[in-house]
Amino acid sequence: MDWLDEVKWDAQGLIPVIAQEVGSNDVLMFAWMNREALGKTAELGRAVYWSRSRGKLWFKGEESGHVQTVHDIRMDCDNDVLLLKVTQTGHEPGIACHTGRHSCFFQKYEDGAWKTVEPVLQDPATIYQGKQAAS
Repeated sequence: MDWLDEVKWDAQGLIPVIAQEVGSNDVLMFAWMNREALGKTAELGRAVYWSRSRGKLWFKGEESGHVQTVHDIRMDCDNDVLLLKVTQTGHEPGIACHTGRHSCFFQKYEDGAWKTVEPVLQDPATIYQGKQAAS
């Protein structure tokens, strides 16, 4: 059996993926992969996702330069969620979010409201130079 056949793809042929930073264990982002994206990620050792908004493969960092080097690909007990252990490169500290932040999880629920608790490390306008940022 092909290792990709063991993955429980959803009705659209996708699986949710969490990217976690090696060392800090920060959860950087959430994305989707299809069979081709997962195969390319394993082959290349860098994160390749499926962009639902663009309807195509998305090589993380193709526009921003913020590439994710993949050290580990793990699957949960139900075979329906993946965890990538990555090193985020392209800026120090690494930027994973299209908002210019280290992590996409920069909003914290506190006292009945969402508060921004992580700083912008680089202005997205300088990252994408007028290109539309889509995650």
